[in-house]
Amino acid sequence: MILISLIITISYLLLVGSFIFGFDKIATFRLEDTPAKTKFSILIPFRNEAENLPDLLKSIEALKYPKHLFEIIFVDDESDDDSVDIIKKTLKTRPLDCAQDARIITNDRKTNSPKKDAITSAIKKAKYDWIITTDADCQLPLFWLDSFDQYIQKNNAVCIAAPVVYNNDNSFLNRFQVLDILSLQGATIGGFGINKPFLCNGANLAYKKSIFNEVSGFEGNTNIASGDDIFLLEKIATKQPKRVHYLKCKQAIIKTQSQPNWANLLSQRVRWAAKTSTYNNWFGKLTGLIVLLMNTLIVIGFLLSCISILNFKILLYILVIKFNIDFFLIYKSASFFNQKSILKNYLFGFLIYPFFSIYIAFISSFSSYKWKGRDFKK
Repeated sequence: MILISLIITISYLLLVGSFIFGFDKIATFRLEDTPAKTKFSILIPFRNEAENLPDLLKSIEALKYPKHLFEIIFVDDESDDDSVDIIKKTLKTRPLDCAQDARIITNDRKTNSPKKDAITSAIKKAKYDWIITTDADCQLPLFWLDSFDQYIQKNNAVCIAAPVVYNNDNSFLNRFQVLDILSLQGATIGGFGINKPFLCNGANLAYKKSIFNEVSGFEGNTNIASGDDIFLLEKIATKQPKRVHYLKCKQAIIKTQSQPNWANLLSQRVRWAAKTSTYNNWFGKLTGLIVLLMNTLIVIGFLLSCISILNFKILLYILVIKFNIDFFLIYKSASFFNQKSILKNYLFGFLIYPFFSIYIAFISSFSSYKWKGRDFKK
């Protein structure tokens, strides 16, 4: 048991340490006074987002990018609330400056993955080569498109992942999720920094339509409901490994909503976990395995120490190592995202996360899940 614990702990230490090293390898990109050139097609799939769409639409209106250089395609995925009416009313009564290039289309469902179908439907109708995807529960920063444009002008990229974080409030559930996404963003940036990109977020992802078509889009992954972002990243990184980049720019940070209750959070995480067994990226699989083993080690170690089978000092040493290496990575993310105030909740989140993650891993192996009013099988 001690030898196994040592191997897992060292592996975890090296893994997270590599992310910390990689995080600093990605330089923070700063905007300059450069004329805009790139034309973008912004794709926004939505299903029953009436509550969130007003904030999204306001943020679209506020974008500083030249309006003639982008279009917006909203994709209605069988909404049965007022989502479509809200968009139509906004375009009619309080028109966006780019209203002539903002339109709603209907999702052409063909597979088990509504999100992938929605993006594919929109790409077929997109006018421009650079595609940017985001979600209906997001708020776009003022210089979002400027950030991508200037980065594209300076770098030979075909796919660009960019930062996403949750809005912060005072509830523990929200703060738990903020800590979690800061950890994921740290691993994402770190992975790009060591040339092992394995994570990205479809709420802030750009790629060329030509490379999407070259890798046959989502073909081969449509049996999995989620993963429109990561599976595509895997395919593009295999095809063009040196042209997949991360835009580490504060003006590109998209804010989105955390889950409002534990039931929704569990469904979301089971949905995310359901796709991990189908990853093709060996580094992504290795990372998931090491993280799972480390959390399992802590849970089992806690139980064994309670019945005096494992010396509590060994468990304490493991916890101290994990606590410090995790904190270092999350601190870097929190500093970049200007959310260092969240760190006061780190200790409690750290203590419950292993139990939370093991529970998710367990039920995702056997259970179906519900998302956006639909039932999905494993």
